Amino acid sequence: MLNKTLIIGAGGVGNVVAFKCAMNSTTFGEITLASRTLSKCDIIAKNIQKKTSIEIKTAKVDADSVDELVALFEKIKPNIVINVVLPYQDLTIMDACCKCGVDYLDTANYEHPDTAKFEYKEQWAKDKDFKNANIIALLGSGFDPGVTNVFCAYAQKHYFDEIETIDILDCNDGDHGYPFATNFNPEINLREVSSNGRYWEDGKWIETKPMEIMQVWDYPEVGKRDSYLLYHEEMESLVKHIKGLKRIRFFMTFSESYLTHMKCLENVGMLGIKPIEHKGQKIVPMEFLSTLLPDPASLGERTKGTTNIGIYAKGKKDGKAKSLYIYQVSDHEKCYSEVMSQAVSYTTGVPAMIGAKMILDKIWSGEGVFNMEEFDPDPFMEELNRQGLPWKIIEDY
Repeated sequence: MLNKTLIIGAGGVGNVVAFKCAMNSTTFGEITLASRTLSKCDIIAKNIQKKTSIEIKTAKVDADSVDELVALFEKIKPNIVINVVLPYQDLTIMDACCKCGVDYLDTANYEHPDTAKFEYKEQWAKDKDFKNANIIALLGSGFDPGVTNVFCAYAQKHYFDEIETIDILDCNDGDHGYPFATNFNPEINLREVSSNGRYWEDGKWIETKPMEIMQVWDYPEVGKRDSYLLYHEEMESLVKHIKGLKRIRFFMTFSESYLTHMKCLENVGMLGIKPIEHKGQKIVPMEFLSTLLPDPASLGERTKGTTNIGIYAKGKKDGKAKSLYIYQVSDHEKCYSEVMSQAVSYTTGVPAMIGAKMILDKIWSGEGVFNMEEFDPDPFMEELNRQGLPWKIIEDY
């Protein structure tokens, strides 16, 4: 029977997911791309048909409304819903999936709309609902979270008896030519960067001030870059599932120009997430800022350079100390040439497609809510190589 796939979200990541699902149409079957803005879906659909000769359908939907989502699900009857909209809608879409008995996948954890807080707590609480509906929810099937989780599981399975420390390392060495822009949704990006940092060590979370901890890391094929400690959601699940872990941290690269612009915006209140009064109207400063900044989806054609994302793990094998670096390098221009999106969207969208492929092909299965590292990493790692995200390993780096 032909599968039916519903993708919700028509930004840069949604564009990549739709392209890659079309390129793997044997698995994904009849594909529908839906969002609030039907015109964006139609543009993506036309581009896909032009480049791949595969026709996908489009639909309009408000992801804030469970009733509207349910009506769309009942009309399309999808086997899986791939959620790449703002993570504020994660819970709404999950509820609609439970009502309709449809498997679910997203690329990032739930974010509270009114608080700069990122956690899996409310999504994990849906486990019983998904079990009762006999369906699966796969959380965080992007790159980080997502591929980095799988890298950790792969290292644990094949290279270590015990992993003691993990550093997740995210470098975007791309240049889009603008004085200041974000490579993915500005609200998510700026909330993430301006929030307090946090890392896990010796069984507890340690909080830091934003950008308080920096290290210079030598990224293969890129070079040495300043890398700043942030909190990132994959750490929350990895501390539960990686045996013997004593510390895990997340680092991301930022240029001095980016940090200077961000600090200025923060100082004048433009990163605020609570409504303020402006000429008799309520506006959210960060939402207003998002309208002023370049649309991340528009950066693809002008972005040059590479990304390098991976994990550096240390631990023991056969009683001896061991270290391992698993990483993936993507070129912005090559990504755009293939799917008309730059590498930040590509490295998120391709793993979302692969995660959905794991579910539809019955390679990963279960009932309830799962994180990526809970499944056998090997088939996912093989698909990364096949689908445009080849990875490399350096032992004793």
